[in-house]
Amino acid sequence: MSPDNKEETLMPRRFIDHLVSTMGLVLVVVLVAAGSLLTWGHNYIDNQVTSQLAAQKITFPTVATDPALKLPAYATVRADAGQKLTTGAQAEVYANDMIANDMKNIGGGQTYAQLSAKSMAAPTNATLQGEVATVFKGDTLRGLLLNAYAFGTMGVIAGWAALGAFIGAGVLLVLSLLGLLHARSVKI
Repeated sequence: MSPDNKEETLMPRRFIDHLVSTMGLVLVVVLVAAGSLLTWGHNYIDNQVTSQLAAQKITFPTVATDPALKLPAYATVRADAGQKLTTGAQAEVYANDMIANDMKNIGGGQTYAQLSAKSMAAPTNATLQGEVATVFKGDTLRGLLLNAYAFGTMGVIAGWAALGAFIGAGVLLVLSLLGLLHARSVKI
């Protein structure tokens, strides 16, 4: 080999085209598998969130059943008025805009911990004991609904990631096939 003849020292173009195209096809398989698993995850989470929330049989109140909904703090709740709570997004609205506002009205804006401390100092105050019990239940339900919202959000993200994986697989498939076609047309 002479140093002036660079063709002898380089890899043949056809080999490079085959190598890169084959790697692209392997990535297509990986992306399709990832997209399939992400789709399964999306569907599983969506079904679980919907079935678990539907089992609770929570219905958004209407202005007729809860006049407090006329207040500006309940504007997002009014959008779902009368509907069954079945999605993660609805769970967030119910938790943050219905229950949280109701609890502010019950406890005067105080948290469960604050009200509980007061009730321990005044164990004979029945009104305060009732507020503590109500705020505790509200905090518990709010936390459970926000978990449903979090899982629902993960399901949505999994769905978008699956779509991205399938699009990426499609683009790589086209590019890999073009690479293989190019390899057939190259003489070296």
